[in-house]
Amino acid sequence: MRTFLMALCLLCSGAAHALTLDEARAQGRLGETLGGYVAAVAPDAEAEALAAQINAARRERYQQLAARNHVSLESVAGLAGQKLVERAPAGQYVRGLNGLWLKK
Repeated sequence: MRTFLMALCLLCSGAAHALTLDEARAQGRLGETLGGYVAAVAPDAEAEALAAQINAARRERYQQLAARNHVSLESVAGLAGQKLVERAPAGQYVRGLNGLWLKK
C-alpha cells in the first residue's frame, strides 16, 4: 500500500510529467519561427526551458548539416524554419515576418 501511495504521489507531481514539444505546441505555449527555432508564445518559464532544450538540439543538427553541405548555419536554419512554419498544423502558432504570432 505504501508503494502504491508513493507511486500515486509521483504521478500527480509536476516533476513526474515534463512538458513535451507536441504538448507545448498543442497548448499554444510554443510556436515555430521562420528562423528554424521554437519560441514561447507568451512568457512561460516551463515553455522557455523546453524551447532552450529543443533549440540547442536543433542548432547542433543544423550545424552538422551546414558543415556537410558547405553552407552557413543560418541558411540551414532558415530553410528548416520555412518548412516547419509551412507544415505547422491548423491551431498552432507561428511567428510571421513582422515578428507577431499568428494562429494557423
